[in-house]
This record gives sequence, structure tokens and C-alpha cells, in this order.
Amino acid sequence: MANKIPRVAVREQDPKVRATNFEEVCYGYNHEEALLEASRCLNCKNPRCVQACPVNIRIPDFIHHITEENLRAAADTIHLDSSLPSICGRVCPQESQCEGSCVLGIKGEPVAIGKLERFVGDWALEHADEEPAPAIEPNGKRVAIVGSGPAGLACASDLAKMGYQVDVFEALHKLGGVLVYGIPEFRLPKQKVVAREIEAVKRLGVRFENDVIIGRTMTIDSLLDEQGYDAVFVGSGAGLPRFMGIEGENLNGVLSANEFLTRVNLMGAWNPETSDTPVYVGRKVVVVGGGNVAMDAVRTAKRLGAEAVIVYRRGEAELPARKEEVHHAKEEGIEFRMLTNPTHILGTEDGWVKGINCVEMELGEPDASGRRSPQEKAGSDFTIDCDVVIMALGTSPNPLIASTTGGLNINRRGCIEANEMGVTSREGVFAGGDAVTGAATVILAMGAGRKGAKAIDEYIRSKEA
Repeated sequence: MANKIPRVAVREQDPKVRATNFEEVCYGYNHEEALLEASRCLNCKNPRCVQACPVNIRIPDFIHHITEENLRAAADTIHLDSSLPSICGRVCPQESQCEGSCVLGIKGEPVAIGKLERFVGDWALEHADEEPAPAIEPNGKRVAIVGSGPAGLACASDLAKMGYQVDVFEALHKLGGVLVYGIPEFRLPKQKVVAREIEAVKRLGVRFENDVIIGRTMTIDSLLDEQGYDAVFVGSGAGLPRFMGIEGENLNGVLSANEFLTRVNLMGAWNPETSDTPVYVGRKVVVVGGGNVAMDAVRTAKRLGAEAVIVYRRGEAELPARKEEVHHAKEEGIEFRMLTNPTHILGTEDGWVKGINCVEMELGEPDASGRRSPQEKAGSDFTIDCDVVIMALGTSPNPLIASTTGGLNINRRGCIEANEMGVTSREGVFAGGDAVTGAATVILAMGAGRKGAKAIDEYIRSKEA
């Protein structure tokens, strides 16, 4: 019988303190808190939470193991479907997936599935040395994976467990893709979590090679035709930023969120004492956009000492960012300027940003996406003084892979065309994650990586038949 108690609150850094540092905001559950929260689970016979999870983690099963204080069994259960539980427990949009489907959420608060997953994942990382390396029978087949982000890691893990020799090629000098360059330290610690989760993938026998740019260092054609790989999975993400195309975007002090976060997260610019590439934030930063990347950028700017403002053309109800991230941003003193759209960026005589001109908006009829379309209010121009403007308007895949791979079709957004299982127009080439969908979530990329692994296995087996 489930324990009919309120959802167990999670401990967090004080907002005034955390707005000045890059330490993790959320402390997560301790053992006693996790046991108490796990006791709320109804252990549904037809668990809607599992159906809502993109990788179909057996949620009631692992939570039941927590209630029995069998954390090894809980970790093993999660690892059947996810290779990155500590990461997913921190950054997945649980409120719109597993927790959003929890029956307890109909009349009250859903089980804190994400926090429980994080608890188990962190426990598994702490006890990784106690777990013997899995005994995997090699099948003699080789698969190359492009990119070490969530799609590539998920695909690599599943294929390695099937007996494939998997080689992952990463363009950057550090592994992890968007997990390292995109998501800030205060949401996802790099050494404590990301690096250790990748080590767990390495223990499966997966090999990684950094500083390899597919399309330059080598091509997909050469991987298949010269190096003898049986298949290739492209999980290269979406790192090409978008801009508005307005006057003033070429001024000094205008950055994409992708560049800003990469410099801070990957190159250590958050620590001016040790960084060789410090980033300029000035006195006041305006971030244009309303998604999770915009929240990451504006909260990072705040921590670097700037007054930070979000500008978004729709209302707060339409913000695509996670509610938790919006809540945390507000707690940290971020100013939100809703129903506001930039028209041009103002510059000084020596070419630096001095402000951004905006207009007020109002919501009209729903557009093709179902959201109410913003419309400009006549005569509503006003200026926000600032030193830096960060554009957080989404990203698209780098065209390098598509342009150097014969027979690989892309769509009008520059994304690789692939079916639900990751099958592309080029035989032997599979793709998934942001390279196919454009910028999305970590867990959706992982789900695509797992489907890609299954499709690759079926493809290689069919060649043998």
C-alpha cells in the first residue's frame, strides 16, 4: 500500500548564494528522503510513467527496489534501459514525461521519479568499483559512432552489450557533447557526473577518440568503405546557431547562446582565475529566447556578475523552458520581459553593443504549432540598455557531415532525414538525436540512440542471413 504523504521536498542551495557560484543548485535526496518518496509510488499494474519515458525505464520496478533498500537491484533495473541515470535524473523534463503521466499527479503531486532516478544513479556511480565488468561475447562486428553526446552514448552502450566493437569519434577535445559544452555546471556537474557516466560506458568495451572531425579528419564513406565498419550511427547533435537577422547582430557583444555556453562550460570561462578564454558579460546582459538554453545562458550570465534579463515574444504560459528552470531563474533574480520582441541592436561608435530596441507584442490566433501567434503592438517601441546580447533561438546540425557523405538526404532545416528507427537514405548509415530533429532534449536523443542501436543490429544480422 502506497504511503499517502505529500511529495518529499528536495534540498537546494539558497538562491542568493547560488546566484554567485557554479555549484550544483539541487542537492537531491539523501537515503532517508529517497525511501520516504519511493514509498508514495502506487506500483501501478499498467504504469503510464513507463509509456511516457522515451527510453521506457521500468519505473515502478526500480522504485520498488528502493523501498526494499536494494539499491543494486534498483540500479540494475534502470541500466536495462538507460546508461545515463545520473544525467537524466538531473536534466530530463520529467514534468512533461514520466511525472506528467503519474496517476498521483491527477489530484496531487506525482512521485518525484527524476529525483529518485538521480539518487539511484549517483549511488551506482559511488559503488561502480564494486561492480565487475560485464562478460560480453564479441560478435566480430564493428560499428562507428559519430558524436559522444547522449544519442551516441546510448547507441554505443546498447550495441556494446550486444557484442559489437564500438568506436566513438568526437570532434571536441572532451567527451560528452552537449552534456559538456551546453549544460552548465550548476545543473550538471562535469567531473562528478558526466565523466563518471562515460567511464561506465567505457567499461562495456566502447572505445573513444577525440579531436576527430567527421567530414574533415575522415569521412563516413571512408569509415564504411576503407576502415571496414559494418555500420555508422550519426549522433553529431545540432551546434549551428540561429540568429534573428536584425540590424546590429554583427556588433561586438552579440553572441549565440551556443558560443556563450561552450566558452563557459567547455573552456572554463566561468572561472576567470584559471581560464585562458574569459568571456565578456559587461554590466547588463539581454538573452533573447524562452527555452532551456535561454535559461542556462541567462543564469550563467547572472553568475558571471551581470544583471541578466530574458526577452521573449510570447507570454510566460508559453515559455518552452522547464518550469523548474524558470522558477530557479526567478529565485536568482532574473528579470523576465514577456511579450517583447527585439527589432534591432544599438551600437556605440566603436562597434560595441549599447542597447537593444524592442516592441511590445500581443497574442493572436494559434499558429501551426498550436501556440498563439505573437503580433506587434503599433507604436510600442522601447529600448533596453545593455552591454551584451545573447541569441538563444535554437540550433541546427552542422552541414559538414551531410555535405561530405554521398546519398545522405537532408531536409529544408538541414537535419538528416531518418525514419523512426534512425534509418537514413544511405545504406549502412543511421542517425538520431538533434542531428535528425534539431535541438531537443537529452532523453529524446537517448531514445533515438537506443532505436538506432536496434536498427543497426537488425541491419547487420540481415546482411548475414
